[in-house]
Amino acid sequence: MSAIDFSDPATIAFLTDALTAAGVDGLEISRPGGQLRIVVAGQGHARINSAETLLRTAGTASSVVKAPMAGHFCIEHPAGSDSAKTVPRSVSDADIVGFIRVGQVLLPLRASGSGLLTRLLVEPGTLVGFGDPLFEIELPS
Repeated sequence: MSAIDFSDPATIAFLTDALTAAGVDGLEISRPGGQLRIVVAGQGHARINSAETLLRTAGTASSVVKAPMAGHFCIEHPAGSDSAKTVPRSVSDADIVGFIRVGQVLLPLRASGSGLLTRLLVEPGTLVGFGDPLFEIELPS
């Protein structure tokens, strides 16, 4: 039996569809190289928590929002406005700052803290892998 590639967006989309069709609430897979967690929140919706890293550079604290799973990076919801593309901008830990698209599923990415979203580290539409840095948020001192 060959190992399943959990960084492949097609595999993740298949797992998400299978979980939704089966009425399963979620799935968590942990391996030495990372973790995949899919939580089905309702019909056609999935939720995932983003990973974060705290950096300190030149006396300034910043947080990096990382991709919680493989997929295509989106800066805004397809039905959203262009205001989400504005950088820099103030964000709170409750704000959705982007999405990971896997098939028809959009997984929201929340800001890892309140502060100033200063940089996009990936171009929208790019295929990203688990743990890839996406945003940098400058935290208040």
